[in-house]
Amino acid sequence: MNKFLFVALFAISLSAQNDWQQHADYKMEVSMDVKTYRYTGKQQIVYTNNSPDTLRKVYYHLYNNAFQPGSEMDMRLRNISDPDGRMVTKKTVDGKEVKESRIKNLKPDEIGYLKPANVKQDGAAVKTSLHGTVFQVELAQPLYPGGKTNLTMDFEGQVPVQIRRSGRNNKEGVALSMSQWYPKLAEYDFEGWHAHAYIGREFHGVWGNFDVKITIDKDYTIGSTGYLQNPNEIGHGYQDAGVTVDHKKKKTLTWHFVAPQVDDFTWAADNNYLHDVVQGPNDVTLHFIYKNNPKIIDTWKAVQPKTVRLMEIFNQIVGPYPYKQYSIIQGGDGGMEYAMCTLILGEGKLDGMTGLIAHEMGHSWFQHVLGTNETLHGWMDEGFTTFIEDFAINAMAEKPVDNPFESSTKSYIAMANSGKELPLSTQADRFDENRVYSIASYSKGSVFLSQLVYLIGFDNTIKTLRRFYDEFKFKHPTPNDITRTAEKVSGAHLGWYLIDFTRTTNTIDYAITGVKSDGKGTEVSLKRIGRMPMPIELLVEYNDGTYETFYIPLRMMYFEKENPYPNIARTVLPEWTWGDPDYKFSIQKPTSSVKRVMIDPSGLMADVKPENNVATP
Repeated sequence: MNKFLFVALFAISLSAQNDWQQHADYKMEVSMDVKTYRYTGKQQIVYTNNSPDTLRKVYYHLYNNAFQPGSEMDMRLRNISDPDGRMVTKKTVDGKEVKESRIKNLKPDEIGYLKPANVKQDGAAVKTSLHGTVFQVELAQPLYPGGKTNLTMDFEGQVPVQIRRSGRNNKEGVALSMSQWYPKLAEYDFEGWHAHAYIGREFHGVWGNFDVKITIDKDYTIGSTGYLQNPNEIGHGYQDAGVTVDHKKKKTLTWHFVAPQVDDFTWAADNNYLHDVVQGPNDVTLHFIYKNNPKIIDTWKAVQPKTVRLMEIFNQIVGPYPYKQYSIIQGGDGGMEYAMCTLILGEGKLDGMTGLIAHEMGHSWFQHVLGTNETLHGWMDEGFTTFIEDFAINAMAEKPVDNPFESSTKSYIAMANSGKELPLSTQADRFDENRVYSIASYSKGSVFLSQLVYLIGFDNTIKTLRRFYDEFKFKHPTPNDITRTAEKVSGAHLGWYLIDFTRTTNTIDYAITGVKSDGKGTEVSLKRIGRMPMPIELLVEYNDGTYETFYIPLRMMYFEKENPYPNIARTVLPEWTWGDPDYKFSIQKPTSSVKRVMIDPSGLMADVKPENNVATP
């Protein structure tokens, strides 16, 4: 092949990496025994291979298998220095407090498991092998590009005692939190198979349509992903107004849900749930499903209009929520986002619950519509969601603050100065400590966007989010996609920003090293101490109470940001190169008139040594 043609084709393949997505349509029928917490099911997946590759294997996630003694999740809990407090018990050994994995001591009737059987491809038996939480299937016939195949299986499962997310009879008394409960097809994309073991982090899935029937004791109410297809048979607050449902002669009910274009299906059930329905923006129906506990009812009622407002704000700053339903379900274990719903703790105070819903519902945009790979790029999901959560909560506050992202910036700076930081490109389960993972994903991921405001301006950043959401819905975008979108919106060069801030632990540290008279005016000396470059905004405060700002563009950005302080005079100075760590400029006023000089008055630049950002003559 002509070498120039090869280069051109290679370039095309890189630019087209998000132009195809695999597709998996699920049909499942499940029967739950609420006394034994065991369930049986049948599954059919019509799998479409939209990739340019021939597939000879497929992989399934069997997440329930993590909740067994000796599992990889169990061993991680036993060996990490700061295990998740919800997943361990504390006891005293020889006078010392010891944290012990709760999974370690689960009895056979308390563990979780998923057991596939009778697995077939288009009616033909296949060879399978089990690898902990990953189930490998060798196809009877290759699946060629553009082809479809019918994958079927029977399965049985046991709901584990609630350890984390999925489980039964949690501390808030919810009977069944059914997340990651079925054999889930792993994603295949331009990077290959994502058949990651479930060790404790997040998830990744294939887009598809779900048709699910759940048979359960008639007294149980279900909240779930998807639209209920038979509300007038079910009742439980779903039926049309004026319709009476008589279940006296029935022992069980079969709930039928359909969910279009989602990457997961989650449900929860309890025999003492209340169910409220509220109309949200854009004709979206909001469902609130929670325990009939007098201590929490008022809070759950009060949070409903706040949830409506949150959805309005998210629609405005990111883009329209694409489904016609969203459910907030008391699941009893922290908070976790799922397709078209969330499972959350239900016994908190109103402000805490509002913040929790803001975060988990925010994931609907940055996870369950965009579908970034949480295992590889958790910061894009958790961080971006934290950013819009903080923005929305501040917008709803009685007294909004100038910088709602300050807490994330401070958390990141503390981690960067601790010596424990790892790059954001670190696989989610590879972090040495849970705390470092959390700060990296939630706080530093949020700082990626708030610092983008510093780099290209607030309007350009919001335009970036909207365009990113619009162009990459249901496409599993990667880190390069958000950066390129910001470049297209603003015209700035930002590849260096993605590399420095996400693939390294390079830090930002600029200092004012001198403010002194130069004979005619005041000379200001600056130094770049950290490895990571940035454009510089300076505020000069004068003794007479007036202000002036100076902007130093970063040469490698090829960009000049609009003045973020239009009511204050600004001078744009010559650009600063990375190769020269020193920079000087003069203020055309005597030093005696200068009260102080400050780098980044907005606080949006995550300078790890802010103490050297302010100086006086």
